[in-house]
Parts: sequence; structure tokens; C-alpha cells
Amino acid sequence: SLRGSWQLRNGNGSVSLRAEVPGCVHTALLCQGLIQDPYYRFNDVRYRWISLDNWTYSRTFKTPFDIRKWQKVNLVFEGVDTVAQILLNNVTLGRTDNMFNRYSFDISSVIQEVNCIEVRFLSAVSYAAEQSRCHKAHSIPPACPPPVQKGECHVNFIRKEQCSFSWDWGPSFPTQGIWKDVRIEAYNHYHLIYFSITPLFEKSAQQWCLEVESIFDVVSSKPIAGLVTVNIPKLQTQQTFSVKLQPGEGSIVLLVNINKVKSAALEAWWPNGHGKQTGYNMTTTFMMEAGCQIEKFSKVYFRTVELIQEPIPGSPGLSFYFRINGRPIFIKGSNWIPADSFQDRVTSDTLRLLLKSAADANMNALRVWGGGVYEQDEFYDICDEMGIMIWQDFMFACALYPTNRNFLESVRAEVSHQVRRLKSHPSIILWSGNNENEAAIASNWFSIPYPDIGVYIKDYVTLYVKNIREIVLREDKSRPFVTSSPTNGLESVKEGWLSHNPYDTHYGDTHFYDYSNDCWNWTMYPKTRFASEYGFQSWPSFSTIEKVSSPEDWSYTSNFSLHRQHHEGGNIQMLQEIGRHFKLPQSPDPVKQFKDMIYLTQVMQAQCIKTETEFYRFSQSEIINGEGHTMGALYWQLNDIWQAPSWASLEYGGKWKLLHYFAQNFFAPLLPVAYEDKGMLHIYGVSDLHEDHKVTLRVTVHAWSSLEPVCTLAKEGVTVKAQSAVPIYKESICDLLGRCRNCTRESCVITFCLVGEDGLQSPRNHYFLSSLKDAVGLEKTQLSASVSQQDDIYIFVLQTTAIAPFVTLDVGSIKGRFSDNGFLMTEKKKTVVFYPWEPTTVEELESSLILTSLLDVV
Repeated sequence: SLRGSWQLRNGNGSVSLRAEVPGCVHTALLCQGLIQDPYYRFNDVRYRWISLDNWTYSRTFKTPFDIRKWQKVNLVFEGVDTVAQILLNNVTLGRTDNMFNRYSFDISSVIQEVNCIEVRFLSAVSYAAEQSRCHKAHSIPPACPPPVQKGECHVNFIRKEQCSFSWDWGPSFPTQGIWKDVRIEAYNHYHLIYFSITPLFEKSAQQWCLEVESIFDVVSSKPIAGLVTVNIPKLQTQQTFSVKLQPGEGSIVLLVNINKVKSAALEAWWPNGHGKQTGYNMTTTFMMEAGCQIEKFSKVYFRTVELIQEPIPGSPGLSFYFRINGRPIFIKGSNWIPADSFQDRVTSDTLRLLLKSAADANMNALRVWGGGVYEQDEFYDICDEMGIMIWQDFMFACALYPTNRNFLESVRAEVSHQVRRLKSHPSIILWSGNNENEAAIASNWFSIPYPDIGVYIKDYVTLYVKNIREIVLREDKSRPFVTSSPTNGLESVKEGWLSHNPYDTHYGDTHFYDYSNDCWNWTMYPKTRFASEYGFQSWPSFSTIEKVSSPEDWSYTSNFSLHRQHHEGGNIQMLQEIGRHFKLPQSPDPVKQFKDMIYLTQVMQAQCIKTETEFYRFSQSEIINGEGHTMGALYWQLNDIWQAPSWASLEYGGKWKLLHYFAQNFFAPLLPVAYEDKGMLHIYGVSDLHEDHKVTLRVTVHAWSSLEPVCTLAKEGVTVKAQSAVPIYKESICDLLGRCRNCTRESCVITFCLVGEDGLQSPRNHYFLSSLKDAVGLEKTQLSASVSQQDDIYIFVLQTTAIAPFVTLDVGSIKGRFSDNGFLMTEKKKTVVFYPWEPTTVEELESSLILTSLLDVV
């Protein structure tokens, strides 16, 4: 391994320092104290010089083996970011130009006992500009990001993390560095490069089998024969195959039949909330007549996936939903972006924390978005283990791309490497060619003159269909592939891979954003087959912002607040959404006003996405005016890349925003959902459970002015159907208010929950009958909390003197999460649990605790 300490210098040698590999220039400079935190205040712009310079990594190493004993010695880079010339002992081995590729150089004739290795990087920014200049055929838009993003240009000309040149939620840090493992491999005869396992279920025989694929580099000049044994002890399955490896790079594919008796009883891999994630240990042994024996230990999972696109009675178009192990699954989750601008800072602990937070919020899926990176192995391992399904984009986003020979060659290598690397993961259920590029052409985002559009359509089909799709289908027959998101699926295919309207609710998936209408009004949302992106922004908590700002920044209209907002008009849009339903903060103390604004943006975001997600969930079993059967809700976005306003529900560092607490409820396996239509209140019972359940619906009406309910209703013997959404209650709001001692829309609020047998219970949901700025009878409450420790968790007992909307507990930068937050408190007492992510004490929690409810905003 060549991990560890390297030397790093800039173009003219004026800066030189020690640098860790894997790593990048920015983190090396930070580690050596040569720069401040790149995320601090305006440093993203101040440190632009770093990515405009050309940096060189170098080191010497002793060869730890006798060179003469090995037929082949390779220098292998798992990831180089991005454009570099690689030299060993002053001999150029080759060049790299793709961050997502693996590079292997034969150094058998160059390696000595003591070696000097150099990786000479070229600024990604200047390389992208140069590539664009050389592309004479036709322009490839967009040239540059919007000015509000403070980013770099022509990112579509370089195979690098697209958002590293800036995005509407992230900074521009076009890194340079050896971002993954680098090592020397020496071998004789043969060497295993890729190894993958694909489970297949033979329907006719009702039996599982495995396709085991091994890709070798064979250095001997004649074929090598031998035996391969595959053993899965728990399934009493052992098979031995005689194989022959041909010289050069070649693959062998073995079909392993699982023992008939065990096959019937094996436990499949299920998504979170639908069953276990059972894996079986498997050993594969290669005993060849020449070379050493190779033993490969793997975990094998059994699951099938189908993307169902078929006609729906009473609706034009086609369905779009996933069947896992033959069972239709409603997809609940979010979209994943890179967890940091500097990938070397993304540790397995970072990944585990974020992914566990997704699973804890009842999510069963994430979409790895196409403007980031193909995630590290550990990410997919954790998803396998937690039952988080992955919609995997290829790394192309919101742009058109060149299709010249060099670019396509690089992309082909990238795609085949990534599919081979990742296809054994049961968590990955779909490959998707790009993010929003079909829509970009269909809606003509880049104002291409009509006569020229044909060239871009041809480029599109060349890249995503003739190259990417072809390789994916060749490498992996076990999963569905779509060319884009949003897309009309089979309808897009029928229309020549580019549909007239990729946002059509009758086909495929949709992305939906609308910041100008009332987000509490469910009728503004598309009754789509599958909602793969939708969202609203909010600010991260004050404790998160504080770390990267100074006191002069702490106002909603400061230069800092404008600088951090990379979405045009974003801060004003949030104000407008808040203003529809809440009174805007007027505190004379600017810091208090800033904190109140942060709180209200989080309340607003949570309430908007709750309304929208509940709409998607209650639409899953019905067709109205030809629309419905919604089978997926992935909001934009799960996580943050830095501390800034964004669509995320998890802040940079992992802290839960109110949205994430709301997600835990709106994604609950059993949930009652209310909406209003033409003066009628409808309540649906939504269930992801595999069996029908008899439950009681409890509806409570409170006047804002009293903790005693005005009236309650219990409807017993309600059947909530397995894996569906059914109407369970309907009443006109006039009648309901009349029944409840002359409540009015402004003076009362409705809460409701489902209670079944054996402890089965839904979260308690709420429905507001008016905007809270118009609420009558709400009083400022005295909130108090006592904290105690119980084993490794902490118990907060809250007390209130009046009904309190959106009660929020915040313990600043103490890492951890609460069992519930941002709730409507309608009882005097409520117990909330705090789960710490690092050691803390009752005293620390007590002194950090800030309790806020809506009436604390002044």
C-alpha cells in the first residue's frame, strides 16, 4: 500500500508540505495549518486560488519484495481526482482524466529497489475550460453556473464530481488529490481483478441460483486450468467447477444452484420495514495448476427486483413501481448528495450516522444523485445491512455532455468499472443514466434554437443509450435501467428515448418544485406515479451556523446569509412561504430575530414536506381523473455538504432538522392522513404492513385556549388494508365544528391516531383548520423540562401550561437526536428520549437545552 505520508507542492514550488493519501490538497493545507477551515465564512471564494494552481504529489518507497520473482507488477489507483500525469522513476506511466475510474499501470520494467513516484495534477478548472475551447463541433451548455452559486465553468467537460464546481446547495471546491487507495500489486500466472455475485430466482423451478463472475488478468502465455469451489455452509451448498483461464483479461461465469431443500427455506433480503436483511457467508476458492490459491470471502444476499410499467385500469399511461421478492413496495426516502466537499473527510462513521438516521426515520430507500460521486464501498455495505434500497444514478447532472471519442472511451471505462464494483449489492435496485438531462432537452432549459436540437438529441442517445445503457445491460442483467430521472420510462423509449414531457404524471417518475404557491394546499402537488424529487429549503440550526460564522453574520439579511444561499431568491422564498401561515419575527434583538427566522424556516419546511409526502402516500391505491397509484416519495434532499440553507433534513454534521423528525412520522409504517376537499375532512389509513389490521381511529378536537379536549370521537373496527391507503373517515368540517361546542376554524385544531391490538399504534397526526397566524386563543406557554439519565439514554420530561404548537428541543452542538421534536403539545406532560451519539451528561444537556414553541417567536 502507498497510503500514508506524501510530499505535496504547488506549481511554482512556493508552497510545499506533507500530505496524507488518500486525501486532497485542501485538507492537506488545513491539516498543516496553512489555511483556515475552508467552510468558514467566505473562504470558498477566498481559497479559489487553490484549485486554480497545479499541484504535485510525490514520495519515495522501497519495494518490499524481490522484483525478479514476479512476472507482473502493477501500480493501481482506485481513484485519482482528476487530471494527472503519473510518473515512476521519471518515466511517464500514463495520464488520468476521470475521477470515477480505476487506473492500473504495468510497472514491471520500471520498478527498482528504491522508487520515486510523482502524480502531477492539472487544475480541473483550467482543464475543463481547455476541453470546452477545443470542442469545435457545437457548444455544450450550460457554460457556467448561475452567478449566485459563485462557481466554476464547463464542469460538463470533465469526468469529476459535478457539484464540486458549485451547486444550488453547495460551494465550489474543485479538489485535486489521490482520493482513494493506491497500491502496488505483484503476481505470477494470474490475478483476480473483479469478483461479483448475482442472485437469480428460477420461477419455473422455484429455485435460487447464483451467478458468480470473476475477472482475471492472466499473465502466463498459455491457458491455466484449475478448480473453483463455491461453498455456502448455511445453505448446504457446495459446488466445484473445472475452469480454464485464457491469457489476457478474461472472465469466468459460474452458475451455482442452491440446495433445493434449503432454497425453499432461505431468508431473502428485504427493505427496511418489510423483513430482515439476511446475508449468507460464502467462500470461493480458486485452485489453479499454476500460481497461488485464492480464497474469497463474501456475504451473499438473495432478492429479486422488478420495475413494473404496465397499463392501469381507468388510467391512461403506465404504472411505475418496484416489486421486491415479488411484493410491490412503496418507496419512502430521500436523495443523497456527497457528505462533504472533501471526500477524504467522509469516514465510515459519517456514513453510518447519516444512513442510520435515514433508517430511523422509517426510510427504505435513497437515490444516489447524479451530480455527486459513486459512493464508497462502505456506503453500500451499510445500506445492505440496514435495508436501504438505492436508486443509483450515473454521474451526469443538469447539463448536456460532449460525445467525442476520448470522452466516450473514458465514460465506458467508468461505467463498466462502477457496475462491476457495485453489482453484488442487494441494496442497489435501479441504474439511472442521468439527473434531469432528458428534461433539460425536452423543456429546452438552454434555449437551443429549434433547428439545432437534433444534434443534441443525437448526443443524448449516443451517450446514455448506445454507450451507458449498452454496458449496463451487458454487465448486469439482474436490475432495471432507466435513462434519466425524471423520465416517462417505457413511454420515453417509445418516443425515441426523449419524451415530449418527462414530467407527465401518467408515466415514470417526476421532480416537482413550486415555491410560489401555498405548500399547505395539497391540490398544488402532482398526482404522479412516483415522486423522485420534491422539496423546500430551510436554514440549519444556529449551533451549526455558529461554527462557520462570526457575530456580524447573525442576521437573515447579512452578507454571510446572502453568500451562503446558492439558490436564486431562496431566502425571500422562505420568507414568503412562512408569511402565508405564520407571523414573521419582529424582535428588536437582531440575533434573537435570526434564531426565530431559522426556527420558522425549519417549521415551514417540515410542514410543507409533510403535506406533500402525505399526499403521495394517500394517493397510492386510487386513481382520480386518470392520475394516482403513486408508489414512491423521495424528497430532496437527505444530507448537507456544508453549513448553509438548503433542502436537506440532516444538517452538515448529522444534526436532525425538524423535517427529519417529521419524516419519522410521515413515513411511519401505519399512519392516518387528513386532507380537506370542498369543505369535507377526509382521513385515510395508510399502511406498509403486510397484513390487514382492525384498528380504532381516535379523533380529538382541541380549542387552542385549553389543554382539555373540546370533543373526542372513536371509530372502532376500522380495517386498514395491507400495503395500501384507504379512506376511513369523512365528515363536513361545518358539522364537525358544530358538534364540538361551536369551535371555529381559527379557534380549534384536530389531532388523530390509529390504535390496534398488541401495541400497534400510529404516530399522532394533526390537521390545522386555518393558518396559525390567524389562530384564536393561543397563549404563550411556560415550557419546562427535567432531564434524567437511564442507562445510555436521557429522559426529558416536558411540561406546558397551555397548548403549544411546534415544541422544539435543541441541545446545541451536543451530538445526538431526540425521539420526537417539533410536535404539537396538547397535554400537560410529555416524555421525550434523547439518544446521544457521543458521551454527554445530564448537566451538559440541561445547560445547553433551549425549548422553543411557536409563541416564543416575537
